[in-house]
Amino acid sequence: MARAITRTWYRIALARAGRPPMLVAAIGEHLGVAIAAAEAHTKSYAIAAEVATGEVVPLGESVGKAEVVVLGDDPDATPEFRWPAGALPRLGTAGQLAGARRGYRTHPDPKLLVIEAQTDAEHLVDLYLGLIERLPAADNLEIRVLDHFEDAGQTDVWLTSRVNAKKILRFLDDHDVEILGNGHVEVSVYVRAHKATLRLTEHKTVLWLAEERALEREVIGWLGELAVPRVDPLVTLEDVPHLHYRPAKSRDRKKLGEELYRQRLRRVDTVVRDGARDGAGEADGAAAPRDTDG
Repeated sequence: MARAITRTWYRIALARAGRPPMLVAAIGEHLGVAIAAAEAHTKSYAIAAEVATGEVVPLGESVGKAEVVVLGDDPDATPEFRWPAGALPRLGTAGQLAGARRGYRTHPDPKLLVIEAQTDAEHLVDLYLGLIERLPAADNLEIRVLDHFEDAGQTDVWLTSRVNAKKILRFLDDHDVEILGNGHVEVSVYVRAHKATLRLTEHKTVLWLAEERALEREVIGWLGELAVPRVDPLVTLEDVPHLHYRPAKSRDRKKLGEELYRQRLRRVDTVVRDGARDGAGEADGAAAPRDTDG
């Protein structure tokens, strides 16, 4: 028997050149579908979202009159940074996002070299793949399908065999929307010789994590070549309440796992979220609420 499809209304803010952002209500099986509908309707891009509740749900829903309903100007005047696909700030966080921009910073850490970079939607794939291209070696690709994907309560860890940068780049280029644009997925490339990891996080920032500083100058130089300047502070989605989503035309959790298996990745670990073993669901955190796909 086919699974019943549940659709949800969302409020979404979209950028408008030279005018305050627009606020719409849009419906979809998950947030990614609603965002795609809102962007197609307004010919713009989404900058914030939240689940619509109570009186803000359009009355036309009961008879299917509308997929997108224009609500007017965004009263929060959300900054119009174009966040990469996969995650958006929650409506009402405008004051905390005023400094959002492309850039990188080095995080103080007593044991690791931690460099975090952020860019906009147009440049994310070029940034991440561009850094992989510049690595002296790339040994394994890890893909984490996170616990908040369909609120599954567990993270599935998929790993390639020992490969090389060329194969990793080909795989990610073929699955850029499916993997890089999915806010329920984290991607890591391991560089064994330098005990380092190049990670695309669930918040769509790029992290260089290394136990040594041998490539520090090179990584900073590569970021410069990719037009990512040093900034301080670096305001990211992790700092504010936000929602994760997958693109409209992407696989659900089960089908994504099947595709990873077909591509010869192995599921090497499953990490159960605290509370999931006894059936307790995850409440949206005050610092980082998450959208869950239907």
